[in-house]
Amino acid sequence: MAIDTTTAPSPQAAPPAPQPHGPKLSTRDKLVLFVLCAAQFMVALDFSVLNVALPVLGPDLGMSHSALQWAVTAFALPSGGFLLLFGRTGDLFGRRKLFLAGLALFGLASLLATFAWDPASFLAGRALQGVGAAAIVPTGMSLLTTTFPEGPARDRALGISGTLLSLGFTVGMVLGGVLTDTLGWRSTMGLLTLFALIVLPLAPGLLPESRTPDRPRLDIPGAVTVTGGLLSLIYALSTAAERGFGGTDVIVTLIAGVLLLAVFGYVESRAESPLVSLPMLRRRTVAWGNLGGLVTFSMMSTVVFVLTLYFQEVLHLSAFETGLIFGVQGVLSVVAGVYAPRIIGRFGARRTLVGSLAGQGVLVAALLGIGGGGWSVWLATAAVSVASMFHLGAIVSYGVTVTSGVPDAEQGLATGLVTSTQQVGLTVGIPVLGVLATTVPDLLTGTRTVLAIDAAVVLATAALVSLGLRRKASRA
Repeated sequence: MAIDTTTAPSPQAAPPAPQPHGPKLSTRDKLVLFVLCAAQFMVALDFSVLNVALPVLGPDLGMSHSALQWAVTAFALPSGGFLLLFGRTGDLFGRRKLFLAGLALFGLASLLATFAWDPASFLAGRALQGVGAAAIVPTGMSLLTTTFPEGPARDRALGISGTLLSLGFTVGMVLGGVLTDTLGWRSTMGLLTLFALIVLPLAPGLLPESRTPDRPRLDIPGAVTVTGGLLSLIYALSTAAERGFGGTDVIVTLIAGVLLLAVFGYVESRAESPLVSLPMLRRRTVAWGNLGGLVTFSMMSTVVFVLTLYFQEVLHLSAFETGLIFGVQGVLSVVAGVYAPRIIGRFGARRTLVGSLAGQGVLVAALLGIGGGGWSVWLATAAVSVASMFHLGAIVSYGVTVTSGVPDAEQGLATGLVTSTQQVGLTVGIPVLGVLATTVPDLLTGTRTVLAIDAAVVLATAALVSLGLRRKASRA
């Protein structure tokens, strides 16, 4: 029986020699990488570019303060809920076709949101953006992993993709403030329309079609249960971020989400052509790699959330000054993305993932030293920026870990799991932990409490992933 291997070198073999300049990419490869990464960057930008604009957007469209959360939730629900379904649909019927359809829908939806005339039209545009993103992200990642063969070329491509994913989230925070102050909130949605107009004409001539060689039937019961479960879970967690976990709708949808995902597991164990292969989930690289990805995304998004509140409400920095601090974080993320594939090539994905999680945890723990004085700006800027470098290393290495050794026919499934982990991670952290910072009278005390729990979770996960993947490496 074949045994799945990890990217870490075996105890008997010498580690591979580092590649100081990375593998050579042809001009066409670079253009393919540009199209795929630009699309991923566009989606990441959409997660944060609107946040700063919400206080202006609400009065302009006549949305109440309590309804503003739907500007974010309307996008998060479909973008996370349909990921697995669209990832598998692309495997069966063509990843390129679904990627192009997602790009077109995203561009049209962004145009609708740009010229929205009332809350209903704006939220419709945001929801359609989410559907387009759910098609773009898993198919784009599958096209990347099937275009670039496993090894240094794929590691480098994943490094660039991970860098732009992290950078898009950070740049969105800075651009959102600048665009809203200068051109108005509609320009944030117009920027996304422009991105789609640049990428869409280039994609058809560059991207190859990719699908599984056979054409099994789509697992409809699995699609219904997993999509319903993810939609319910994301709704519950997103709503809890604003109103807490005591609301009836939060409790009902949270329970419904858990039950539907449990039913999904049962359905998949009996399906002839399952949406999710349970043997795939039993791969240690897939299970432990996705755990590391879930934790690094959820915990780092929590850090950004609580520090945004801390900078503006404790240290009384402006939104623009806060954006500049996170701009430093974005620059160092780019640096980390350049070197992450080389580090993986030298030490292996397992060691890089564990070391990156440990580094992120230690730097978040260093943030416990922040206070109310001006010197805290420098401590927080340095700690969160270096933590983001380790965070980027974890993003790249978990993607490599999960997709390594997976046949091309199942890359859509593997990358669907990777991107689902990203979306759920970005959604889970803030309502589960970030809300603690706002429920105590003293925001500084609440911030420190959240950071302490955050650091402990990341460090504990680093230890668990190390043990889980080490046992796998020993068996291999």
